[in-house]
Amino acid sequence: MFMKQYNVGIIGATGMVGQRFALLIENHPWFKVTALAASPRSAGKTYKEAVGGKWAMPSGIPENMKDIIVLDATADINKIAASVDFVFCAVDMKKDEIRALEEMYAKAECPVISNNSAHRNTPDVPMVVPEINPEHIEVIKAQRERLGTKRGFIAVKSNCSLQSYVPAIHPLMDEFACTKVLVCTYQAISGAGKTFDTMPEIADNIIPYIGGEEEKSEQEPLKIWGSVIDGKIVNAKSPSFTAQCFRVPVSDGHTAAVFASFEKKPSKEQIIEAWRNFTGVPQELNLPSAPKQFLYYFEEENRPQAKLDRNLENGMAVSIGRLREDSQYDYKFVCLSHNTLRGAAGGGVLMAELLAVKGYFD
Repeated sequence: MFMKQYNVGIIGATGMVGQRFALLIENHPWFKVTALAASPRSAGKTYKEAVGGKWAMPSGIPENMKDIIVLDATADINKIAASVDFVFCAVDMKKDEIRALEEMYAKAECPVISNNSAHRNTPDVPMVVPEINPEHIEVIKAQRERLGTKRGFIAVKSNCSLQSYVPAIHPLMDEFACTKVLVCTYQAISGAGKTFDTMPEIADNIIPYIGGEEEKSEQEPLKIWGSVIDGKIVNAKSPSFTAQCFRVPVSDGHTAAVFASFEKKPSKEQIIEAWRNFTGVPQELNLPSAPKQFLYYFEEENRPQAKLDRNLENGMAVSIGRLREDSQYDYKFVCLSHNTLRGAAGGGVLMAELLAVKGYFD
């Protein structure tokens, strides 16, 4: 059994995803938080003071982190890098600033597990859903050569909304070759870092626009299904995607209505069997955050529901339901995943566990 211990930093610790990271690592068997960092206005305060009234999680601030003095995410890079084995990064900054910040950590020989979108299009930065494309971490070797580092690197997790529907399509790719997908996502307010208190405009409302989200939903799956060639990830050519993304009055849980066509149309029974039997490397390695059953199919007509099903397997499973034939596409179905667990911090922790087992933090 793998039982190494790693010291971990959280960059952007006061934000919603940073808070989620703090809770997930509070009792983690391998990872211990030894550094917390945020913006200059939080630096110098205890974590409890820095978070103040902004704590948005269902359970309280971890006792073992309340009194940690928050560091400046930019000014204290060398100090942080010297005290940890790697960092989780979830900051709210301009994209070019995030790109530069993450590279500075990597060049300070500190591996970065990023929840940000800044490096998702960088060809030698792996964007990993551990059950789907764990082999993409092999591109880190080429990235280290480019950065001139021995230990330092950046690995990113994908957009939170596509973690509901890409896992459902993945087990059908090899045998049936999915050719095109139309997806409409109904995204929780925590994806915008909001609660019902801080987003009053969402009450009795749906907002039919989330900046940049539709482009990510259409492009990022092709990187996840891409191939590592000559030290770069080359995007897959298919399936073709079209997406619409809505913000809806739900606290947590992104729902997706999916329409898909295949080169070789499977039967309904074949699809459900593929979902129920699918496991990935995290299940084989028995990683601490891995769901035992990654994909759940519900037979009930009114499932999955965000309120009932988002916390399945500690929020790390994907729920699927309402599979039926379609008049325009081959099939349609509904998917759900917890956006700040599977979709954000939980997915980041699972990726870190995979990298730890594979020796990338040593």
